Amino acid sequence: MFFASDNWAGAHSKIAERLVKEAGGFAAAYGTSDLDRKVEARFAEIFEREVAVFFVATGTAANSLSLASVQKPGGISFCHTEAHVAEDECGAPDFFSGARLATVDGAAGKIDPKALATKVARFPQDAVHHGRAAAVTITQATEIGTIYSLAEIDAISAICKANGLPLHMDGARFANALVALDATPAEMTWKRGVDILSFGGTKNGCWCAEAIVFFNPEMAKEMAFIRKRAAQLFSKSRFIAAQFDGYFEDGLWLNLARHSNAMADKLRAGIESAAGAKLAWQTASNEVFAIIPKSAAKTAEDKGAKFYEWPIPEKQPDLVTPDETLIRLVTSFATTDADVEGFLGCLAG
Repeated sequence: MFFASDNWAGAHSKIAERLVKEAGGFAAAYGTSDLDRKVEARFAEIFEREVAVFFVATGTAANSLSLASVQKPGGISFCHTEAHVAEDECGAPDFFSGARLATVDGAAGKIDPKALATKVARFPQDAVHHGRAAAVTITQATEIGTIYSLAEIDAISAICKANGLPLHMDGARFANALVALDATPAEMTWKRGVDILSFGGTKNGCWCAEAIVFFNPEMAKEMAFIRKRAAQLFSKSRFIAAQFDGYFEDGLWLNLARHSNAMADKLRAGIESAAGAKLAWQTASNEVFAIIPKSAAKTAEDKGAKFYEWPIPEKQPDLVTPDETLIRLVTSFATTDADVEGFLGCLAG
């Protein structure tokens, strides 16, 4: 019963097989192989337009280098208060871009458009002493399992356009959000005004495969140099390409996300019907946040369940009682019905 993170899951067998197939023989290095080019073309097909694609190893690298590519002296990037770039990347976005992050509040883990507009207005382009607005980044799906609707992305994008700011999307769980919305990749990104995407594959069945996608290749002119200086240009980049090749084949990436979301749906339904347990808030991706008795959490842990105790939100100090705990459960492509049923059985006592 492994619900600590989708990062704990291994690699899907079809992706592992594709890597093994690529292990033999020779191929051009540093992103110039036929397979690299094939996968780059596949990204263009998936997003229904010409794109510039840069493979990297981690989501932190994808986010940091994306923001670095659009920064300017004194630049400020805006993100949600709970965003991964602000809370969990050890200052990497600031380090690689030389810019600062400014956080913006918003309910359900999503930037509030009015709060964003107010915050951006504090950093006009001639604000020498305070710095100037440079970019906005949103997380899809968010850090607390919620998802920006297409209309909500439109609202953020409109503020970006009004202020001449590029919009970046942290898509570590991009596929989970996509299938939950039943949208196309194009509809959830550039058709909404997203300029740059951190496209994640690692959490959804790959070994270590992330990509930076520019929807206007003209914006990507400096990225080759930025990636190299950040030590993210792999000599044998075909092994990242191979993962994506297997990932995209026959819609595997979407099927894996549908499965993990379905397992989360089953968890949500079971928690809602269990005595003494409840959902902390509604989520729509593969993350579930639940309030359960501490005794049930102990029972689950004793039976081998892995999950994270989640910090109580500062604005909701009374969310749990002294006898309860707030936990995060994350499903993956490898989660089984038996895993879910086993955990729910612990709640039944």
